[in-house]
Amino acid sequence: MADGKTYPNTQLLIDGEWRDGVEGRTIPVLDPATGEKIGTVAHATRADLDAALAAVDRGFKVWRATSAYERSKVMRKAAELLRKRAGEIAKMMTREQGKPVGEATMEVMAGADIIDWFAEEARRTYGQIIPARMPGVTQMAFKLPVGPVAAFTPWNFPINQVVRKLSAAIAAGCSIIVKAPEETPASPAELIRAFVDAGVPAGVINLVYGVPAEISEYLIPHPVIRKISFTGSTPVGKQLAALARST
Repeated sequence: MADGKTYPNTQLLIDGEWRDGVEGRTIPVLDPATGEKIGTVAHATRADLDAALAAVDRGFKVWRATSAYERSKVMRKAAELLRKRAGEIAKMMTREQGKPVGEATMEVMAGADIIDWFAEEARRTYGQIIPARMPGVTQMAFKLPVGPVAAFTPWNFPINQVVRKLSAAIAAGCSIIVKAPEETPASPAELIRAFVDAGVPAGVINLVYGVPAEISEYLIPHPVIRKISFTGSTPVGKQLAALARST
């Protein structure tokens, strides 16, 4: 973590390991107030994405078999870790994104509340008993996790935009690859670190950065990915929806 004066270089998270990209490439992170380079973020290439896809596929098999009660417990722990670390994470967010520390702190604390909300929803994934047309027949509907998710988030709310997608997927029993913003990489990485430190199994959550178009064009049509979530402009959203049509 940063101490408010320094800023961390951000790595990828793939299969439970924080690491640099295979090719060792990085992207500079700039202070929005001065344009000064304050750090770097690891640049994922095709090899890194393949590793993340293999990991998220394995992670889904583990996480979907984990009970909703256990998922909820892990999420509650992640929320508490996020609250304890809110001060330092807020300073990182201010360095990379520019909003006042007070607003950044509110965003982190609200993120913890969002995790708690989804943790409770995980325990209430109710199905339905459907009235039958004939006597002696019982009809039941169960809700099951759909599969690995790919999530794409913008820079303006680095934690808020990630935490809603991440918490929903984890609560439902899905695994996820998060493509967080390269402009503001450190604060969402610390959000995800809270989940890792809380005990989410390796491969369930993966984090990548790189060229947004290259990552989306590779992940979205990939057969491993079963659901996508995107926050951004309408034109880009239409492009991503078109990519999703094949699968």
